[in-house]
Amino acid sequence: MITFTTVFVILFFIFILQGIWLFIADLAGKDLDVFTIIKFLSFYAPTIVPLVLPLSVLLAGIMTFGSFSENYEFAAMKSAGISLNRAMRMLSLSIVFLSLVTFVFANNVIPNAQYRFLNLRKDIIQQKPAMAIAEGQFNTIGNISIKVGNKSGENGELLEDVIMHVKNTNYGFGANTVIKSKKGVLGSTENSNLLQLTLLDGNYYENIQPSDFEERKKQPFAKSSFKKYIINIDLSKVNKVDNVEDYTTEKMLNISELKYTVDSLQNNYNKDVISFSENVINRNDNVFNSKNNQNINIQNKEILDILKVMSDQEAKKILELAKNNSISTEFSITNGKTDLEFKKKSINSHWIVIHEKFIMAYSCLLMFFIGAPLGAIIRKGGLGLPMVLAIVIFILYHFLNLFGRKIAEEGVIPVFLGVWLSSIVLTPLAILFTYRATNDIGIMINFDWITEPFKKIFSKFNKQNNTQ
Repeated sequence: MITFTTVFVILFFIFILQGIWLFIADLAGKDLDVFTIIKFLSFYAPTIVPLVLPLSVLLAGIMTFGSFSENYEFAAMKSAGISLNRAMRMLSLSIVFLSLVTFVFANNVIPNAQYRFLNLRKDIIQQKPAMAIAEGQFNTIGNISIKVGNKSGENGELLEDVIMHVKNTNYGFGANTVIKSKKGVLGSTENSNLLQLTLLDGNYYENIQPSDFEERKKQPFAKSSFKKYIINIDLSKVNKVDNVEDYTTEKMLNISELKYTVDSLQNNYNKDVISFSENVINRNDNVFNSKNNQNINIQNKEILDILKVMSDQEAKKILELAKNNSISTEFSITNGKTDLEFKKKSINSHWIVIHEKFIMAYSCLLMFFIGAPLGAIIRKGGLGLPMVLAIVIFILYHFLNLFGRKIAEEGVIPVFLGVWLSSIVLTPLAILFTYRATNDIGIMINFDWITEPFKKIFSKFNKQNNTQ
């Protein structure tokens, strides 16, 4: 227990530091108080438990049982009539209990934490709009890049030396605008995504790009000065968690909410498939509706070539109509297919989150029955070889998990198979290690059936060289 707790705390701290680095743009240079930073990290912390917990169980199992074997404690147990199965019995029950607690944690705590985490990021920007702009660097918000030399005031709303670059595509091929002012004032209303920036005593430059190429060679521009200039900045781009793709709506739901959402999405998807099929048929009713073809004798091959009984002008119109109808139908099918694929991907994502809650609980059992027998086999404790083996096994597990989840989300393979791919691959490994450890066989496996033929070939080759 002490080993597991120590390993968990160390790994948890490492991943928290990684999270700070990930969200450094949200935390650095924005005058956040200590309590807000603690809340920020506290809401983020539960989301890293699915990574830390299985690795902690794996490493603790290898270290503990490796130390037992290295110090001949298992030999003493066996001499006293205590088998490895009996020694692992209470630990196995403890891991089962830990798996149940993990499932409850994944189903209730993590969704709530992610919801609070994202809302805290929005509240920080809405309550303190100046936090959307860090001083001394360019901050990109939508199509605007803004840099301020200094911020002052109670909430950092007073700005000095403001430089703005605005990319505007409303004129011709686009117009780039540069705005400079000596002072500025930030302000926003509660529950609003608009940030009002009032610039004072500045200049306005705009590089104009006319549609005429010859006019563009003259490099025209517009310049003006102002005493007061008001700009409304849309903060919806900032409020979105666009730099962390894993934070999605479905991860904020528990299993019952996910199942309800999946049922609704699936019903809508089925209706869209039927509606899309009917629309394609209705668009081509003159082709698919047999009532329009009752007067055509399909047994007469001359009548089938309908263009032969028409004039050249009429045939040209028919061909143009058929071409336009084909292009329109192809465009409709392509758009419909893209829309259906997006909705199917959303359904798969919800199913993936459902399975991941069970995967998180099962991973504790899996890693224990890999780590504990492996530690008993290698007979090495401490942080040397056990750490290396734990990292290699966990990287394999994590890679298979990400790979399976990705291809399952795209619909390449069934969701169940994709999400459980890592467990399906590593479960036989856990069974093998447990069997060999409980029977005191060791990890060495005989590969002579592979290497023996090559040895015979090389021995014959050496004999021929020696005779020559």
